[in-house]
Amino acid sequence: MTGKRSSTVAGLALICAAAVLSTPGAAYASPAKPTPGTNKSLEDVRKEIEKLYHDAGVATDAYNAAEEKSEKQSKHIVKLARSITEGQRKLDRLKSRAGAAARAQYRSGGVSSEARLMLSDDPQEFLDRAGRMREGHKATKGMLTEMERTQEDLRIYAKDATAQWKKLESNRKAKAESKKKIKKKIAAAEEMESKLEKKERERLRKLEEEAQLKKQSAWVSSGVLKDIDGKATGPGKKAVEFATAQLGKPYVWGAEGPSSYDCSGLTSKAWAAAGKGIPRTSQEQWKQLPHIDIKNMRPGDLIIYHADASHVGMYVGDGAIVHAPRPGRDVTVAGAGSMQILGVVRPDK
Repeated sequence: MTGKRSSTVAGLALICAAAVLSTPGAAYASPAKPTPGTNKSLEDVRKEIEKLYHDAGVATDAYNAAEEKSEKQSKHIVKLARSITEGQRKLDRLKSRAGAAARAQYRSGGVSSEARLMLSDDPQEFLDRAGRMREGHKATKGMLTEMERTQEDLRIYAKDATAQWKKLESNRKAKAESKKKIKKKIAAAEEMESKLEKKERERLRKLEEEAQLKKQSAWVSSGVLKDIDGKATGPGKKAVEFATAQLGKPYVWGAEGPSSYDCSGLTSKAWAAAGKGIPRTSQEQWKQLPHIDIKNMRPGDLIIYHADASHVGMYVGDGAIVHAPRPGRDVTVAGAGSMQILGVVRPDK
């Protein structure tokens, strides 16, 4: 059995088990005894680790948002630099033309066009010169106006570039702070888990699964699935196909594939593969995409989790999602109600 196949089966088994847990007499593992060197139960440790990873997820969203802004600002700065370069070339050409006109007047002995016109005795020559002089005045006036406009454009470009550089530097600092926080939270969680014995780590994993199953059971028992029968659109099917093809790949914060993903990296890339660009982070997906009533949910829709919109999964039907859970876990199938649902958004509405 392949890793992806195994992950899918395990995920579906987890969802189906919710029905068993919802029946009377269903038993959960008894709370663990205090862990070595501490008076905390294994359940307390699980909750602490869960919170640390949640906080790391929030920081990851902040990092991804700063990264996305930095990329946009960098592109804008490059565009401005090109505009400044082209504007400077244009200004140089205009100055060269103005210089040529000044040199021509110097070579004519400094006698103005108007004076030479009045000294002409030939009526036809008078008319020809008068016409050329009018055209010359228009051209000179136009050239000076264009020079002024070009200089003003350059001033605006330079001011905008300076502002963008300041924003870019600010986002770089935000990224650095978020990165530091992510590493700190993950390191703390990993340290807590590393202090557990092998059997305790196995029991910890079971406690995690049972906590998810309990929430999924309550969600299923509410009867919500009876109302959910939406069919995926063409793009929705493509997004689901992409997401499920990533099963078994590891969660890595800030990752957008192809070998690893974080939660919103998976959903944004899945929809990009379906031909629809969506925001990079779960918080922006929640803010910018159309909200859908959960009873109208269909495969391909995104379920946003937690009050701070710090996690996202893709609904694939039958009460299940595909998501990248957290560091130390792989992209997997899970119950759609196994976490606190904030709401549902639809990328292709």
